[in-house]
This record gives sequence, structure tokens and C-alpha cells, in this order.
Amino acid sequence: MISSAVAVETIAPLGHDEAMMVATAEYDRLLAVVDELHDEDWSRSTDCVGWDVKAMLGHILGMLELQADPQERTRQIGAAAEVAAQTGALRLDAMTALQVSEHAGLTTDQLREALHVAAPRGLAARRATTEAMRATPYDPQLPGEPGWTVGYLFDVVHTRDPWIHRVDICRAIGREPELTADHDGRIVADVVADWARRHGQRFTLTLSGPAGGAYAAGTGGEDLTLDGVEFCRILSGREESSGLLATRIVF
Repeated sequence: MISSAVAVETIAPLGHDEAMMVATAEYDRLLAVVDELHDEDWSRSTDCVGWDVKAMLGHILGMLELQADPQERTRQIGAAAEVAAQTGALRLDAMTALQVSEHAGLTTDQLREALHVAAPRGLAARRATTEAMRATPYDPQLPGEPGWTVGYLFDVVHTRDPWIHRVDICRAIGREPELTADHDGRIVADVVADWARRHGQRFTLTLSGPAGGAYAAGTGGEDLTLDGVEFCRILSGREESSGLLATRIVF
């Protein structure tokens, strides 16, 4: 292991309190991007196939509504499960499609306003989850994905999701995303630790950019060098890769 690299086993898990601070900052950054969108930006294609910027933000709004209201969460999951049973689609894909469809009729101004209302509500509900609730098992129904807890879903996945979509939107509109080591670097470090646990192999990893860092597990493994954000885009399936980078992470 190179001496300057962080040993992945020493990366602290993203706990509830820290996750909520990171998520709050992330929605502030995302909403700042939304507030600066020009009329022509909303229809620009993103890296998520079939979604333009407006559709992506409709999905984000739906996820915030799901987080804020248990009844809404039950409704969305139930509707998506029915579609999945009928079509063979993944429940998650059916749910995100539902979110996009149900918000497609909003004007861009209405969608922007709805996001500003929904973000604090979703964050408040996540912040209020109890330790017992977060320990509850949750089945994501994703091929090859192990069982989660509600805490992993709410604290980790629901924090990564707006982050990667902020990157998607910035790429679509030709803007550099705001990136800092303390915020984005912490999200990326958590992804690195999750990725390392999943493949269990030795490696050295050098990630460039403000969200980057140097990480390692053991010695003599695969040696990887790439941009920190690009690393996450690859693991999310937005770019194809091989070797250890073929290990997928849910965002």
C-alpha cells in the first residue's frame, strides 16, 4: 500500500447525523443549479437515457415526496411493484418512471418551486428517523444487490442520488459542478469504501480533482488512476468499464 493512500478499512461509514449534514448541503447545491437553469436548459438530454433535465428533476421531486410522507412512499412502491409484476421491469425503474410521469405536466417554474418546498420536508423526515427504523431490513429488489437497511437507503443512497444527478444536470447544461473536498470528497470516499467492500480485492486508487484522493487495500492489486467524479459515474453504470471498475454501486 502506498504510504500516502488512505486504507479503505479506515474510512468511517457515513452515519446518520453526518449523512444529514451532507444531504442538506447537497440539496442546497442542487437547488442553486436549478435556480440558474435557462429556459433552453430544461430540455437538454442527460446521461440517463430518455431523461432530459426536466424529467430528471421530476424524478428528484418524486423521491423527495417519497421520503417526506410514509403514505406517499407506500403508494409509490405499491404502484411500481404492480408495474414490475406485469411487465418484468425492475421495481426501481418502474418507480422512477412513475415519478417522472406524474410531474411531467408541471411547468418549469412550478417544478422549481415544488423542489424548494419538498427538499426541506424530505430532509426533515429523514432526519427524524429513529435508530430502530433505520435498522429495519429493506429489500431493494435489484439483481445482485444484497439486502439493505432503511438506514442505508435513507442515509446513503438518498444522499448519493441528488449528488450524481447534480453532476448529470451540470454535464447536460455544460456547467462545471461545484466540488469541494469536504463535501463531494466525503461522498466519494464513502463510495470508495462501499465499492471496496463489494469486490473485496486489493487495489490502489488515485482519484484526481477536488472530490478525489488516494486509497488502497493491501498491496499488489489493480492500480487505478482517474477523476473522482468520473469514478462515480463509471460505478453508477453511466460509463462502461472492466476489472474492478465493473463493480456497480447504487446511486
